Amino acid sequence: MDESTAVLASAIGGRVRQERQSRGWTLDQLAESAGVSRRMVVNVEHGAANPSVGMLLRISDALGVGLPALVELPAPRPLKVTRHGDGALLWSSWSGGRGVLVAGTAPPDVVELWDWTLGPGDRHMSEAHAPGTKELMQVQQGTITVEVAGRPLTLGTGDAVAFGGDVAHSYANAGSEPARFSLAVFEPGVGSRSRLAVAGA
Repeated sequence: MDESTAVLASAIGGRVRQERQSRGWTLDQLAESAGVSRRMVVNVEHGAANPSVGMLLRISDALGVGLPALVELPAPRPLKVTRHGDGALLWSSWSGGRGVLVAGTAPPDVVELWDWTLGPGDRHMSEAHAPGTKELMQVQQGTITVEVAGRPLTLGTGDAVAFGGDVAHSYANAGSEPARFSLAVFEPGVGSRSRLAVAGA
């Protein structure tokens, strides 16, 4: 884990712990609500883990805060600017691929804005998000193959697609040059499901 990744992991861990404790939840309650192991929650809270985007989504959904809230502290200002290079790097690959969360809104209806680069041969698999999640993507450079619920679609520079993110999906670059795309993710009602689940547990 390099220094910037370690700093982000520590910040995420502190925020997860703060949110869990503010609800009076035990480690076991958060683990059960998120569908992850207790050991993973402990590792995340101590900044010892470099969790996947899917893992962070499960934890943020369980806490009802949305992924953007885990990777940045809430700003008291009505305007939140993310300067070039300051987004949260949440995925990377050996071939230079990067998934950077550059902006997001607060619950209950969370919108995330991502800047993705896939190196040659890169493929990012994403498990199904919460029911009602929608995704919008536009290819900025190169060619991307999007697969949604087993159905592949190839997009070139300037092409865009909208799809439901509540099914398994993936993004791949089968080309020999890097490819880049912008991705917006809308997740409605963050927090309402987790509160009901914990209350009924």
